[in-house]
Amino acid sequence: MTIIPVSDTKTARKFLDIVDLIYQNDHNWIRPLNQDIESIFDLSKNTFFKHGKCTRWILNNDQGVTIGRVAAFINEKKAYQYEQPTGGMGYFECINDKTAAFLLFDTAKEWLQRNGMAAMDGPIGFGENDSFWGLLVEGFTPPSFGMNYNPDYYHSFFQDYGFKKEYEQITNHLAVRNPFPERFTKIANWVANKPGYTFEHFSKKNAQKYVTDLMEIYNDGWKDFENFVPIKKETLEESFKKMETIMDEKLIWFAYINGEPASFVVIIPDANQMIKGFNGKLGLLEKLKFVYRRWVGVNRMRAIVMGTKSAYQKHGLESALFIKLKEYVLPLDQYDELELSWVGDFNDKMLSIHHATGAIFGKRHLTMRKIF
Repeated sequence: MTIIPVSDTKTARKFLDIVDLIYQNDHNWIRPLNQDIESIFDLSKNTFFKHGKCTRWILNNDQGVTIGRVAAFINEKKAYQYEQPTGGMGYFECINDKTAAFLLFDTAKEWLQRNGMAAMDGPIGFGENDSFWGLLVEGFTPPSFGMNYNPDYYHSFFQDYGFKKEYEQITNHLAVRNPFPERFTKIANWVANKPGYTFEHFSKKNAQKYVTDLMEIYNDGWKDFENFVPIKKETLEESFKKMETIMDEKLIWFAYINGEPASFVVIIPDANQMIKGFNGKLGLLEKLKFVYRRWVGVNRMRAIVMGTKSAYQKHGLESALFIKLKEYVLPLDQYDELELSWVGDFNDKMLSIHHATGAIFGKRHLTMRKIF
């Protein structure tokens, strides 16, 4: 077996196409768009290169057939916040062969060691944690857009290599057409009608205002979590730009208290239902299909992120946001499910909100660490 750095168009294509071999018999698999994967490794498109570095490899067998891939990267803003300098590995794919998997892990490990790291987290992404993050270990159903999906045998690879669980990532599913629990509805309506409390959905015309409000809320609401790194405005602008083609402004809501940004939820239609069967391509035919499917509508949404300023986390604002969302969604008679993804098992407050809505368990991912 031979490890080959991705250094040209040919090796980059093999890096992308290995998934056809891995998932050829998996009916749940929905291949991400090639352009979305390639943009991660493009210095001009991924802002994380401004404070980090990344490289990737493919693995060929003795017959020259590509049987695996992996990437390793360092986010300078986070690497030194742990007991030991910690890099990342991700975008891992491999046939069911432990020797091959371990060779890929070793390659990532050795590169990280040469660059001063003493541990690696994986499988994670070289970007914000809303995309391609975590090892799926429970809930092998069709993934929503940006959510990691993998064969179940990957778990044993990571365990046997010595990766240990850092935390679990819980995804819950909410049946949109079911009424909210009575207590939840009562609290939500009470909050929604309190003097000084106002609610607005996102507007592309005022995008800068809402991006700024979201950054203010997010950085305040998450600041007390371990290893938190404040999100930058340019990162949010990049994220909203990527969402633009599928965004529904009325699925992104903000709550204000006396004009102060206090809480938000960002929800998008599930683009995976629009790109299913494209096999990673987005040519003219696929674009026409995409436009048609977007016009017809999909039946699943994904909540990418929620946040509330620390001072307002017991005010029930999230409940009111869900009520506002439902007031818009139900008359559409389109959506069946809202995927609430993903929440770390350390985030009791957000998990409690999920349960209060009546959501049920959907998926479990793991973020794991290998200390060298």
